[in-house]
Amino acid sequence: MDIETSTVREITSATDVVPTGGALGAEVRNIDLKSLDDTSFAALLEAFHRHSVLLIREQHLTDQDLIAFSRRFGDLDFAPIQENGRRFVEGLPEIYIVSNVKVNGEAIGSLGAGEAVWHTDMSYLDTPPIASALYALEIPPVGGNTSFCSMYAVYDALPSELKRRIADLKIKHDGTYNSGGFVRQGVTPTDDPRTSPGAIHPLVCTHPASGRQMLYLGRRRNAYLVGLELADSEALLDELWSHVARPEFAWEHVWKVGDLVIWDNRSTMHRRDPFDDHARRIMHRTQIKGTERPR
Repeated sequence: MDIETSTVREITSATDVVPTGGALGAEVRNIDLKSLDDTSFAALLEAFHRHSVLLIREQHLTDQDLIAFSRRFGDLDFAPIQENGRRFVEGLPEIYIVSNVKVNGEAIGSLGAGEAVWHTDMSYLDTPPIASALYALEIPPVGGNTSFCSMYAVYDALPSELKRRIADLKIKHDGTYNSGGFVRQGVTPTDDPRTSPGAIHPLVCTHPASGRQMLYLGRRRNAYLVGLELADSEALLDELWSHVARPEFAWEHVWKVGDLVIWDNRSTMHRRDPFDDHARRIMHRTQIKGTERPR
């Protein structure tokens, strides 16, 4: 089944995978993530590789449930140390809180209420995460939607001459700023991509599960195409990024409480709309640890 079709694919007799109709993404219906047997999970994993993003609604998960489900995809990363020098959930280092809420003047989570620009999670690491899972506990009345774009589709649509120009290039993924634009803990900010911290990866990668080629951009800020003059790198990156925001490559999710979305961090990018900072948004996230460098 192609992801562009609206055909429904069964996982079990009661559980269906319904493509979004966009370039990526599918909703998995009638499933309880707390009670997946091995056969159902294998089918879920196949759907994950086929569609890159899965939405599962109406879940009732504790943090322990979220961790247990996520671990079926692989070992988990610990959440990064925050600006205050600690992690958010005592005793559960795998849980990262994405929230604008403050208690007694202190943020209970990260990334606030502003826009989170297109990015791939933690691509500045030598071995970035395989996937991220985000679970909605509280959502604002409007805003805070999350959009995903297919880096398979972006690459496939590039003109042949542009594909030829980028075939052997490597890109430096900056580690100075997170997706909310905040400086990471312990990093001295710089706006020179040639000297900023980060990892170097191929610009065009092959997905280890699907075998498909994809564009691996990470994020725009402070990126650098190794070996090019800075002006040439900036111009070529701008040309590539002009393809990313095209609607035919993307799917937007409007959250409901109880939604869990898990996305392939290698073959997608994602972004978040801003929302009213007086409204509450609380999401808990896990990340599946990477097992190999992009190549």
